Amino acid sequence: MEKVLEVRIEELKRKLVLMGAHVEKALEVASQALLLKDQKTFQQVHEYEKKINADHIELDSTCMELLAKQGPVAKDLRFVISVIKINTDLERMGDQCVNIAYNGKEYLNFVAIEPNNEIPKMVNKVRAMVKDSLDAFVLEDVEKAKHVVSCDDEVDELKNESFKQLVQVMQKDPQKVQPALNLILIARNLERLGDHATNIAEGVIYAYTGKDIRHGFLKMNKLPKQV
Repeated sequence: MEKVLEVRIEELKRKLVLMGAHVEKALEVASQALLLKDQKTFQQVHEYEKKINADHIELDSTCMELLAKQGPVAKDLRFVISVIKINTDLERMGDQCVNIAYNGKEYLNFVAIEPNNEIPKMVNKVRAMVKDSLDAFVLEDVEKAKHVVSCDDEVDELKNESFKQLVQVMQKDPQKVQPALNLILIARNLERLGDHATNIAEGVIYAYTGKDIRHGFLKMNKLPKQV
């Protein structure tokens, strides 16, 4: 029984890694299309979203079957619970990539304004957070996961600064209101992607340590006792 459970958990890990790769690719394509002003490339994001949605259903099914038939306990149970939560975050990240594609296409339909410096910075930071959160999961690297959590505030600051600059653009030139609004929405999409990467990192810490650091426990250095 223990050997079967070990094999199924490794299967879960492989499936989650594949789903993560699809999310990373969707974000890469959406980001490049935006920064290079490539209207056609945005369509590729929808193809990756279909894969992500299929991954989401398959992973949930595998987790439910494992819980029902194998009855994992202790660290194995924590791992499966974490995978279920991470699976949900990855699916929502796919949705945010589609939102970037939608808002990006709308943005390119109007008089072009250059994305302010904060948006390319957000793209780079969020992509790094997504990659690091998934690497932390695969490598069982709790310190890397903690680093991802610590990056969340930086993304929030970049979003806030981007909002301020884009509001100033709208105030100066009414013709740029719509594309500026699209960029504001994209900054919001990127910030949400950072939030989901943070959730994944928190799930990694829970899976491998049993410590729940949600709601600021990591920042306060008040980690709950391990279960």
